[in-house]
Formats: sequence, structure tokens, C-alpha cells
Amino acid sequence: MEKTFDSPKATLPATDLAGLSIFTFAVVAAVPVFWLGLTSLASAWTTPEYSHGPLIPLISLYLFLRELRHRPLPDLRVTDRWPGVLVMGLALLLGIFGNLTRIPDIVTYAIIIWIGGLVLAVFGWQRGRTHQLPVLHLVFMLPLPQFVYWKLTVFLQWVSSVLGVWFVSLAGVPVYLEGNVIDLGIYKLQVAEACSGLRYLFPILSFSYLFAILYRGPFWHKAVLLLSAAPLTVFMNSVRIGVIGILVDRYGIEQAEGFLHFFEGWVIFLICVALLFGLAMLLQYMAPNPKPLSEVIDLDFEGFGRISARILAIRPSLALAVGGLLTLAASVGWMTMGNIQGREIDRTPFAIYPLTVGDWRGSTYRLDEDVESVLAASDYLNAAYVNLDDGSNVSQFVAFYESQTEGSGIHSPEVCLPVGGWEIFSLEPYQVDMTGTAYGTFTLNRAVIQKGVSQQLVYYWFEQRGKRFVNDFKAKASVIVDSLRIGRTDGALVRFITPIGEDETPEAADARLQSFMRQSLPSLPRFVPL
Repeated sequence: MEKTFDSPKATLPATDLAGLSIFTFAVVAAVPVFWLGLTSLASAWTTPEYSHGPLIPLISLYLFLRELRHRPLPDLRVTDRWPGVLVMGLALLLGIFGNLTRIPDIVTYAIIIWIGGLVLAVFGWQRGRTHQLPVLHLVFMLPLPQFVYWKLTVFLQWVSSVLGVWFVSLAGVPVYLEGNVIDLGIYKLQVAEACSGLRYLFPILSFSYLFAILYRGPFWHKAVLLLSAAPLTVFMNSVRIGVIGILVDRYGIEQAEGFLHFFEGWVIFLICVALLFGLAMLLQYMAPNPKPLSEVIDLDFEGFGRISARILAIRPSLALAVGGLLTLAASVGWMTMGNIQGREIDRTPFAIYPLTVGDWRGSTYRLDEDVESVLAASDYLNAAYVNLDDGSNVSQFVAFYESQTEGSGIHSPEVCLPVGGWEIFSLEPYQVDMTGTAYGTFTLNRAVIQKGVSQQLVYYWFEQRGKRFVNDFKAKASVIVDSLRIGRTDGALVRFITPIGEDETPEAADARLQSFMRQSLPSLPRFVPL
């Protein structure tokens, strides 16, 4: 008869020093090859969006122990451990690839796959695959890739702005939305990146995953609880923005600032948690045989201490030993190759970029500290040029990154433009002829942006080691290829903007912008190497 740990008096298996030593050896051996991902996680967890990260492994451990409590001791003879070794090997290959390309996100996902393989190697395929839900939960501790983060930020900013304005209008307050700027007449509120709701979304998603597992009910109930997390978080964030707008209208911006700081973070999280509990109660009320919530949610911690001692009884196996040796070989191989550095880039700082370009005279301007922090560029040029003949003006912005694989990368103007109230009226690929420069004929992004009756023409592209891209996803993919092929991950965003006059056609603005570019681009390769 199989013995489970339902009873606190259940006999504990004897400690197996050999198995415990092999397990510990495999875990320690994994540290060097996954070090880049581990340090990336530690850095991400210091930010507001991912500050919940340290709690995720603890929650995963709780889910794992909860499963063990109702499961028998593993069989004395397990013959299906080798799939776990295969999964560990694939994770190690992915981790080495992430190290070679210097992309921490790849290494962090490899860590989770490796843990899943380790569980399979310890328990065997048939038993180990039933313990993968706690491993899958670890995904919630990972930061999103930067380009996904910014795309999601823009979308959530827009949704929060629209719903926030709707809540304000319900209170009878005259309000107008320009991009992400809520215009209340006397005051204007900007729905910035921090107001997108991402800092609430990730912990709520993690909690809803946990909540769905602990919920004792039909599968469709669990699905509803899990899928409701994202819209619930966006809704509550919009309510926060709406309430702030009403307070600003009634009492002024000073009174709202205190509420702004209070009504965020854990307050939003706790309200969302309460609403999830309320949804669970509603689902039970609608069920044929409703039960009290205390019976529906499994929060019993009895016996967890004794169950935790099972780790001391891990049985040794050839498969587990091979998995540990593979991990050691990967770590030693990576340490032998050394900490690969990208090729040193020979370039001139933007501080001496020419401010006299033909008949144009320019001045440079520093960005706000907050903008610089978000931009996170190695060097940048922010210059405004005026034509001495007709007084027309063009602004040139270039953000250069020595490495695009660690930390923040290039942000598409599609992210930045709506923040100041500018709306993208049109955006399409557009071919320009820069014959006579190192760039020749190439395709860039051409956008017309509008704010009220004002319009501007924008050209931008991603300059990537002698190649030009209009799509940020393709630009990111080229970084991975070039990091392996030529050892370079540098790149830049290049952007030119000119106003479209009230009596001016877009074609005239195109001609002005291209004329300026023909005179300015010959200098650019010194500062953004091809």
C-alpha cells in the first residue's frame, strides 16, 4: 500500500547522502552557465514592475510541496529518468546561446527549462511531468523582453487613458483626451509609462495562477479566475486614473498628489485580490451545490515541514549524475571561453557632431533626466537646426547603443510619440534616395503626426551595423545574428522631424527633410559606425 503525507505521523524516508550530494552538485554546477540570467533577474527585481519577483520562487515551492503532500513516495525503481536529462541538455544549449549573444532573457528562460528537466530526472517522466505546474509558475518572475515590454506599455497606456477619461466624464467633468494626455481644462494629466498598470499586472497574473490552482471547482471556474486577472487589473488602474482626474478637477493638483501615491502599488493589488475572491464566491453561488469559500480554497499548510524533508531522501541515479556532469561541462566550457566581449567600437562622441550643415545652423539640447533614464542610450544627439535662408527648421535625434543585448534597448518612436499628446496620423515604409552618401537608396519609416491642427513629418529607421531596418523586430533579430557573426551588437535609432506648415503640402516637407538629410548624413558614420 502506498503511503502519502496526508497524516503528520507518516514515516519519513531515510536520508540518502549520495542522492542529495548528486542533486546539490547539479544545482551548484549550473550557477556559472546561468550566471548572466541570475544577475539579470536580481537587477529586474529592483524595479517597481518586477518587485514581486522574489516571491515567485517561494510560491512555486509552496505549490510543489502542496502537490507532494497528497502524493505517495516515489517508487524505489524509476526507469524513465532520461527524458529529464535530455531536457536539461537542451536548456544548457539554450543557456550557452544566450551567453554567446549576451541576451539575459534567453538565459533566464533556459533556467526554468533546466529546472523542469531536473524535476523529470529526479522523479522520472511519468511522475515528474505532473509536477511541472510549479515550474511553469516561475515564468512570472521573469522580466518581459524590452521590445515586448514597450509595446505592451503603449497599449496599456492607451486603454487606461480611454477608460480613465470615461470614468471622469461619468462624474460630469468636462474632459478631453489628446494621445495619453488627459485635458481637464485648467490641468493636464499625462498617463506616463508608470501609469500603464504593468506594475500591477504581473503580480496579479501570478496570484490568479496560484488562485486557480488552489481553487476546488470545475475547470471552467479555474479558467475564468485565471483569464479575469488581466482585464481586472487594467480596469482598476483605469479607475485609479479616473479618480485622480476627478480629484484634480475638484480640489487641484496638490490634493491629488497624495492620493496618487497612496492609491497605487499594494493598494491596487489588494483590491484586485479581493475582487478575485469575490468572483470565486459568485462562481460558487451560481454552482449547483455551492460551498463556503473556506472549503473551496485549499489553504491547508499542515505537514509542510515534514514534506520538505523529502529533499534529503532523493535517490541517486545514473541519469541524475549524467545531468549533473552535463551541467558541469557546460559551465566549465563557458568559463573556459571566458566572458566574451563584443568588438570594441571606434566612434566619435556626439558632443562634436557638426552644428553647421550647409545653410543650416543647429543647437543641441539635453533631454530631461527621466527621459534619459528611460532612453538608456550610450550616447545621443538631440539637435534643432534652422535654415538661414527661409527660417524653416528640422530636428535630428540619434540614440546610439554600444550593446543592445543587456539592459534597455532601442525604443521605437511609436512608443514615444503618443506620450506628448501627438497622435500618429499615418505611418508607412518610404524609400529615399541618398545617393552621394554612404547610405544610398534605402527604406525608412515615414510618419505624419498630429496634435490639434499642428502636423509634423517624421522620418526614422534603425541603423544596425551598416544595415537599415524599419521593423524593430527584424532589427532585434539582426542583433542576435551579428553578435555571433561579427561580435557586434551596437546600433542606433535615427530620427528626423520637420513641421508641416499650415499652407504647406506634405510633399514640400518631404523635400525639405530629404535636402537636410543629404547634407547631414555624410557625417553620421563617424558617430554611428557602419
